[in-house]
This record gives sequence, C-alpha cells and structure tokens, in this order.
Amino acid sequence: MYIFLQKLFTNERVIEQYDSSFRYYNYFYVLIRKIMSKKKKLSKKAKNPFAKTVLNIFISNPFKGFNFRQISAALEIDDKASRDLVKNILFQLQSSHLIVEEKRGKYRLHPEQLAQAMPSTEITGKVDMKQTGKAYVISKDHPEDIYISPNNTHHALHGDIVRVHLFPKRKDHKYEGRIVEIISRAHTQFVGTIKIVRQYAFLVPDSVNVPVDIIIPLEHLNNAQNGEKAVARITDWPDNANNPFGEITDVLGKPGDNNVEMNSILASFDFPLSFPRQVEKEAEHIETVISQEQINSRRDFRDVWTCTIDPPDAKDFDDAISLKKLDNGNWEVGVHIADVSYYVKPGSAIDAEGYERGTSIYMVDRTIPMLPEKLSNMVCSLRPDEEKLCFSAVFEMDKNAKLINEWFGKTVIKSNRSYNYEEVQKMIDGEEGDFKDQLMTLHLLASKLRTERFKKGAIAFHSQEVKFILDENAKPIGAFVKEQKEANWLIEDFMLLANRRVAEFIGKKNGKKPAKTFVYRIHDVPNPEKLQNFVELVRRLGYSMKTGTRKSLADSFNNLFVKIAGKGEEKLIESVSIRTMARAEYSTHNIGHYGLAFDYYTHFTSPIRRYPDLMVHRLLERYLEGKPSVSAEEYEEKCVHSSDMERKAVEAERASVKYKQAEYLLDKVGQEFNGLISGVSKWGLFVELDETKCEGMVSLKYMNDDFYYLDEDNYRVIGQRYGKEYKLGDPVRIRVKKVDLGKKQMDFELA
Repeated sequence: MYIFLQKLFTNERVIEQYDSSFRYYNYFYVLIRKIMSKKKKLSKKAKNPFAKTVLNIFISNPFKGFNFRQISAALEIDDKASRDLVKNILFQLQSSHLIVEEKRGKYRLHPEQLAQAMPSTEITGKVDMKQTGKAYVISKDHPEDIYISPNNTHHALHGDIVRVHLFPKRKDHKYEGRIVEIISRAHTQFVGTIKIVRQYAFLVPDSVNVPVDIIIPLEHLNNAQNGEKAVARITDWPDNANNPFGEITDVLGKPGDNNVEMNSILASFDFPLSFPRQVEKEAEHIETVISQEQINSRRDFRDVWTCTIDPPDAKDFDDAISLKKLDNGNWEVGVHIADVSYYVKPGSAIDAEGYERGTSIYMVDRTIPMLPEKLSNMVCSLRPDEEKLCFSAVFEMDKNAKLINEWFGKTVIKSNRSYNYEEVQKMIDGEEGDFKDQLMTLHLLASKLRTERFKKGAIAFHSQEVKFILDENAKPIGAFVKEQKEANWLIEDFMLLANRRVAEFIGKKNGKKPAKTFVYRIHDVPNPEKLQNFVELVRRLGYSMKTGTRKSLADSFNNLFVKIAGKGEEKLIESVSIRTMARAEYSTHNIGHYGLAFDYYTHFTSPIRRYPDLMVHRLLERYLEGKPSVSAEEYEEKCVHSSDMERKAVEAERASVKYKQAEYLLDKVGQEFNGLISGVSKWGLFVELDETKCEGMVSLKYMNDDFYYLDEDNYRVIGQRYGKEYKLGDPVRIRVKKVDLGKKQMDFELA
C-alpha cells in the first residue's frame, strides 16, 4: 500500500490506470485528486512531494550525511523500484543545489540550506587535543571536525566535553570555532615527571595529548623529588594563565621501574591504585563459612560432577560447569556463576567501589580486581573441593544440544576439578586425563551449539592477544600470540548460552505485559558507509565480500578470516573489520547482538570482574521473586557508566602491552628481525615483527635510496626514481633503530 500511495502521488498516469482498471478505486481516486489540488506548492527546486519528504530527512539531520540505502531505511523502503526512485530524487536534489555530494554516493544538506535549517552557531562535542596545542572538536551534530586554534581552546584538555561557538564558514576552508564552555572534564588526575627549577616545580605530563605543563608550588609537592613520576590534580587555572596550577596526590617513583610504569598507566586512565580503607574493612568482615540454613534454601549440586576451566594463571574462578545424565537419556548441563550478589549488597562501600571501577583490569603483569582480593580470589572463587554459593542457569538438552527445559536460581556447588585450557585441549586432541568422558560430552554438546550459532549468522571476529614471558622483575624475555582453541570455545559456548537464555527469559514479552527493565549487552548493525569502505578495502587487497543479506555478510566475514590467516594483511583486515562494526555496549534498550546473531543477550557469567553482571544477577533474582520492574532511567545511566569504564580498561590494557613491547626491544637496538608490513602512511611503513608481534615504524626519511611517495588507494609506497615498491603484507627484514620507552614508540629501519 505504501508503494501504491507513493505512485499515486507522483504519477497521474498511474492514478488513471488504477482508476480505469479497478472501478472500486473510483472514490479513492477522487479523494486523492482533492488532496493533491489543495496541497501547498513546493519550491520550484523540489516539485515532487516525495522529494520534499527526502529533503526533510536532511533538514531534520542538518549535519549528517546519507546515502540512498540510509534514506530508504529511514522511509522503510525495501523494494528495488522504490530504492531506485530514492536514487533519482537524490540526483534531482543535488542538481537543484539543495544537497551536496560530500563523498561518492553520500549526501548532506547544502551550506545555503544548512544556514536556514540550523541558525544556531553553537554545538557540543569532545576535544581531540594535539601535541602542538591545537585541537579538534568531534560532534555527532556536525558533519566535520571543528578546528580550534591554540588560543581558542579555553583551557580545555584532551577528551573534555565542551561547547563550541562556530565561526562563519569560509569558502574552501575547514570549519573553525572557539571553545566557550567546558561542560565536563575527561580526567581528574594527570601522570608525569617532576621537574624542579628554583622556586617552582612542574609536572610534565606523559601524554602527548596534554600540551601544557602543570605548575606545582613547592609546598604542594608532597615530598616528590626531581625526576620522579607522580600524579597531579589541577587545583586552579586562571583565565589569563597559560598553565594550570596543581598539587601532587601520589608519588609513583623512578621512571623505568616496572611498578612505577604500570601504576602510571592506571593513574593516567583515572583508575585507583588501591582500595579505600573502608572497603578493605568491609571485606575483612565477610563471613567465609556457609550456614546450613543458606544451603537448605538453595538447589544442591554438591553431588553433581562439576569443573572449572580457566587460563593457567587464573585466580578468580567465577564460572563452573556441571554435567549429569538424566533418566530419560537427556543431559543436564549447569552453568554455575559465583553468587557475588549474596556477599556484595547495594549501599555498601564494596558495592560503591565496584560500581566506580566497573570492571577488573588485566595488565600484562597483574590484575587490578574490581572487588577486594578476599572476595575475588577466595570467598567467591569457585575453587575445587570447596562448597560455594552460585547463581545458576541449568539446561536440559538432548544429544544434539537441543534445549528441552531450563531453570534459573540460587545453588550450592562443590567443584570436582579445576582445569586449565591446555589440559582440556590435550584430551580433546586424544590424550587421557581426569574425567575425560564428561569433558568430551561437554565438548560434543558445545560443538553443536557453536555450529547452530554460525548457521544463524554469527561472525567469528578474530583478534590477536599477545602474551609475554616475564622474568622475576617482570621484564619481558619473550612474547607469543595466545591462540584460541576448542577448549576455550567449550567454555565460551556454554557461557553464551547462559547469557542468551537469561536475556530472553527476562526480555521477551509475556503476553500483553511489557518487558521489565533489564541490562542487555547490545551490538548494533554496521554503519553502511563504514561497511562499504571495508568492502572496498578488501577488494583492493584481492578479496570479495557479499553484503546482500545479513547471513551472506556473516559468511563472507568468516570466510575472509580463514583466507587471510598468516598473511601480511591479516592484522590490518582484522582491526579494520572490528572498527567497521558498531561497538558493543550495555543498555536497557535491547536491539539484539549483531555479531553473535542473538535477538537477546546479556552478561550474566562474570560478576567477580564485571559490574553489569552483578546488576543482572540482582535484577534476575528480583524478577524471579515476582517484584516490580526497576527504573529504566536509573539503570540506563549505570549502563552508560559501565560501557565507559570498559572502554577505559581496554585502553589501559593495550597501553601496558605497548609498554612491554617497547621494553622488550629496548636492549635490542641494532638487532635485525623479520616482519610484515602491517600498514602504510605518508610518514612511513608500519612493520609487525613475526615472533613477538611488536609493531614499529620505518620512517620514509630513513629510506634514502629514493624519494618514496604514498599510493594510498593501493596501500603501498613507491620510489619515484627507480619504481621500487613496498606494499601492505610484504615480508621485510628490519633493524631496530630507536626505542622511546616513555612514549612507547619503536623506530625501525630496513636492514
């Protein structure tokens, strides 16, 4: 009917054809004629009523660009004829100077129309500060980044949320503006090195994105010595002062010391270096003995075979799996999760600290737990041969892993065995071991769950995890890439099952009753423009992608990951594929999980190390008891905070890896290594070393046998005189030229 109406409004001959062919439409025809005769006249540039509808989308989103697919989606058009009509209208609007083509196939409102659509000259955005003091403000409400000169930054710093006054746009110039208000600061503390000069001291920040030194009055040094690393807090920044004033809150120690450097990374991301005394005191008073009354109130799994499977160095065992053969021949699989919510109550100091941290952080040489060690490594850790309280998801399934029944509730367990992944993998590969029959049954069921998941369109995103071999002083003496194998997948598939079914249990509407407020793990569909750019990238590298349907796209991704394994372009394609996708996050508004191909998904399985899982446990218990829904607004705010803390933790973990890579190469200056070109830029070649995955740059200024220029479209640099080329994926041999440990930068030269 939508297409029929559209054709009626845009083609009078079609109206006549319908009228003559279907006499029952005669009244409808007369009505349409009346409506069309009374409609307001459009401007001469957009006479087509449907064109005005398209134009209104641009007017409603004055700084956003759209291609014909996005316009079609906004109008809920999915047939080819109507999408072609949208294409034609976009051409008409462009010819009429109502929209402009900013990129191939991507349009936005014409500047003249923009001035009418958005008379406001102020926007809000996030500061991207450069080392030189200039900045760019990135805003979702503006099509381009706003340039801010150093004298117009209004004391804003990297990551701050600010309000910007836009200057009039000059022809062929980028957008410029002036920051007029700092809405919120991104950082409350800054890490750097103390410099003492006569009557003043300075903290020189580690981050290149903080272009100003912080003045520290001598009385506020907190006993920090010249050359030491420390943490400072800004106390004042007068309007007419170029530099802020501050005080030292923590003295970290001498640069280069492992503890100092790891703590510097944590502090630079505003993570606390220790637990407050009140939190430690609460933890000390937690009862470690489980009462018989508590055991009697729970479903008892102590006599059911149960195990944990974790990395060799794990201390917080937060999930276990049980297996039992039922009388009807089916299998009962229990996914048992540490019942953190029993010990950590809302309103407690431990809960407040856990919420602020949001997550545990896994640095190269240490774990910074979300909860005090007594909880994370002892009371809540599902250690073997100890009775533990759990919140469980129990599934009855047949031999093909088809779900027959499910149950959610509080349990008590006693793990029979704690395995590491390597032990289980050896049994999967054919070796003998403890309780092998049970493990092989779980492996078979998990494999069937995995097969079904990929049939439905799940994408197996690949990313490499670098692990270091450290000596007694935490100095890296070797590095390797951690591989995911079937033992890892065994656990993963049952955790995915539990997360999905818990989300469905709460999230699916029960008749006419609305779904209750819940915490979901969501993953949006990929941005069409980013996806198109990715498809173009892999095409230039010799690979093809099918994007016609969601299933064909997922299959294309999975096939691509198999084809690029071990090749020079592997890291680039894997990293760009992840950036092409939307970022997974927490929300009370469920939109499903695109990458996993789940309509409902949450995080239920790791409350020791993720605060959202603790929220999920509390909500599930509340709803199982029949209590009313909680405030969506309150929990959405908690979801946003949890997503932010997760991103910060990932950045801190990556910074620790980068530091250890630089430290590993520090005493290898002058040595040669084999590598692959992992990226190209106008500055030089990025090379990733084969064995350690350390990545550094070969600057073009070091390549003095010719003048090399960048061929960006084909991911290569070419010598202007002799035509020698270096392209993405080429094997090269490099020599380590220089390592800057403070900046975590490695400079190579071609050997």
